[in-house]
Amino acid sequence: MPRLLVYTRTTDYRHDSIPAGIAALRALGDFTVDATEDPAALERPLDPYAAVVFLSTSGEVLTPAGRARLAAYVEGGGGFAGVHAAACTEYDWPYYGELLGARFDRHPAPQPGRVIVEDGDHPATRDLPPVWEFTDEWYDFRTNPRGTVRVLARVDESSYEGGGMGADHPVVWCRDQGAGRVFYTALGHAAETWTDPRFLAHLRGGIGWAARTV
Repeated sequence: MPRLLVYTRTTDYRHDSIPAGIAALRALGDFTVDATEDPAALERPLDPYAAVVFLSTSGEVLTPAGRARLAAYVEGGGGFAGVHAAACTEYDWPYYGELLGARFDRHPAPQPGRVIVEDGDHPATRDLPPVWEFTDEWYDFRTNPRGTVRVLARVDESSYEGGGMGADHPVVWCRDQGAGRVFYTALGHAAETWTDPRFLAHLRGGIGWAARTV
């Protein structure tokens, strides 16, 4: 069975949903999951893994050796998936911002909103309805990644209060980095999110695409 390295180290805000996220990824049954908060895990060879998943990491979480190892892994064809606060990570490492596609800026209070699926042909979105009613922290990003990523879904800012990006507000995307694949979803704030069947199908497809298993 393909293996995932699920990294959950935080040096800034820590999401209470991290244990639920680890448990949900294990329960999918698609992967063997090695979950860790030890930065030394990213300093060792990553070749055994189909993908590395940053699950609501925050702040500076990698050593210089870990940064070099992760970059070489992705550039060489490895998969990378970022979930939710992965966009709040490694602000001091320019490469990481390029890898992920955008960096977190701010968010309003968690509340219901409408996710608009733009690309329903991707494994991360093909099981979602065209308009998906969902509750989350709707992340604003410092830059709009459109143009450098394949946008899979955006959030309709008219459906909630406090959005700051306007009519074009991507929240799910993917991209190529070197020979590797990168998937990011801004969703996944609350623990109950990780029991939502549609969200789990979304994650299964996105991580599977990055890992080249779907």
